[in-house]
Amino acid sequence: MKVQALLTALTVLSSLAQANGASADEDFPQGVKRVPLRTHSLASPYLDDSLHSRWFDYGGDAVIRTDKYIRLTADRASQTGYVSSRLPLTMPSFEIEFEFKISGKGNLYGDGMAMWITKERDQMGPVFGGPDNFEGLGIFIDTYKNNRPGVTFPYVMAMVGDGKTRYSKEDDGKPNELAGCSARGLHNSQHATKARLIYVKDSFMRLDLEYKEPNKWTTCFKTAAPALPSVAYLGFSAETGELSENHDLISVDVSTLFLPSGQERTTGMGSRTSSDQRVRKEKKGGSWFWFFVKLGLIGGAAYVGYTRYIVYAKNKQQSSQGLF
Repeated sequence: MKVQALLTALTVLSSLAQANGASADEDFPQGVKRVPLRTHSLASPYLDDSLHSRWFDYGGDAVIRTDKYIRLTADRASQTGYVSSRLPLTMPSFEIEFEFKISGKGNLYGDGMAMWITKERDQMGPVFGGPDNFEGLGIFIDTYKNNRPGVTFPYVMAMVGDGKTRYSKEDDGKPNELAGCSARGLHNSQHATKARLIYVKDSFMRLDLEYKEPNKWTTCFKTAAPALPSVAYLGFSAETGELSENHDLISVDVSTLFLPSGQERTTGMGSRTSSDQRVRKEKKGGSWFWFFVKLGLIGGAAYVGYTRYIVYAKNKQQSSQGLF
C-alpha cells in the first residue's frame, strides 16, 4: 500500500509538471474574448426555408449540397464559382476559421481556391475565380505550379492588393507575395482541411493550417497586420482551367476578437504595452511561485511516504529474524 501511494504521488507530480509546462497562445494577452459572428459564418444546410442564404450570395458554377458542402467548382475544366458575404467586416480584429476539401481523380490537377477580404464583392475573375487588381487581402491555395522553382505545391500564400497591382499568374504570385508556405499533402487529404486566419489590427496576422492530421495545427506564416479597406467583404472562390479538381467549402466560423481593456493598443507585431508586459510578467511569476510550492508539498509527501515504507520494511525484517 505504501509503494502504491508513493507511485500515485509521483504520477500526480509528473502530471502537474506537464500541465504547467504547456503554453497558451502567446500572441494574445490574458483575457482575450472571441464572440461568434453569425452574419459571416456558414454551416450546413447553408440555405433557409426559402432556399436562400440570408447572409451570403453565391454564383458562377457554385452548387450547394445542403447536407455536405458548397462546391465552388466540380472536377471539370473551365469552371469558376464564388461565395460572398452581403455585409462587410467592420470589426478591427477577428478570427476566421474555414473548413474545405480539395480533391480530384487525376494525377494532374488545378488551379486552386481563395479566401478574400476585399473592397470588391460578388465579382468573378481570373485569380482563383476572383477579381484581379483587387483591393484588400487575398489568401490563395494554389494547387498547380506554373513557374516557382524550388517550391513544393500546393502552396498557400497571402497578397495585399492596392486596387492597381495585378496578380502574377505566370509566376504563381511570387512578385507580390506577402507571406506563404508549402502544404504538401493538402490535395486529396483523407480528411477535410482547416485554415485559421487571425488578424489583430495594428499588431499581427497569422495563418494556421490543419491538413496533416485532425487537431494538429501548423503555422503557415505570421506577419505584421496589413492595412485593410475600411469596408471589406468576406468571400471564397475557386477556379479550374484545362486541369480540374473539386473545391468544396464545408464551413466558415468568424469571431470578433475583443482584447482586454488597457491592452487593446499594441506597439508592434505581437508586442504589448509596457504596462501589459509588466502585468503578464507578474502573473507568470506568481503562477511559477505556486507551482514550486505545490511541487515542494507533493515532493515532501512522497518523501514521507517513502521513509515510512523503509521503516516499515526494516521493522518487519527484524521481527522475522527474531521469530527464527
